Amino acid sequence: MLRTLPPTPTSEITILGIDPGIGRVGYGLVRAHGGTLYLSTFGVIATPKRAAVGQRLEQIRAALQRILAEHHPNRIALEQLFFSKNIKTAGVVGEARGVILLLAAEANLPVLDFSPQQVKQAVTGYGHAEKRQVQRMIQALFRLARPPAPDDAADAIALAV
Repeated sequence: MLRTLPPTPTSEITILGIDPGIGRVGYGLVRAHGGTLYLSTFGVIATPKRAAVGQRLEQIRAALQRILAEHHPNRIALEQLFFSKNIKTAGVVGEARGVILLLAAEANLPVLDFSPQQVKQAVTGYGHAEKRQVQRMIQALFRLARPPAPDDAADAIALAV
């Protein structure tokens, strides 16, 4: 059930789910309080394709620092890097994960690491669910008017759940 909450009390667990990437980093902030989940915010951090990798990583870092400062999560749920046939893409996504892990360490936040299959299994009941199924389950769980988009944001919310 989606509800608006006051600032995070200490009895709450606030998890920032992050779906790492270099072009788009999905994020979703979920609060658990009294057995109920609340979706606080979600979205994507988009970086320009023509920018140098270092500049893109800096943009991701700065945006995530703002999110951490504004929402004060207790922990981060991060998607593991799955094997990709495109080694170059896998490498830069690994670099983005490194930036995220460094930010978590600097903020003294524990990181929960999940594979895409673990997340899909937990949210849909099927470890090989399609992205659309994940979006629809998140929509139903939080009673959203429409599925969260893009799928990077939905995946990040699912990670936090």
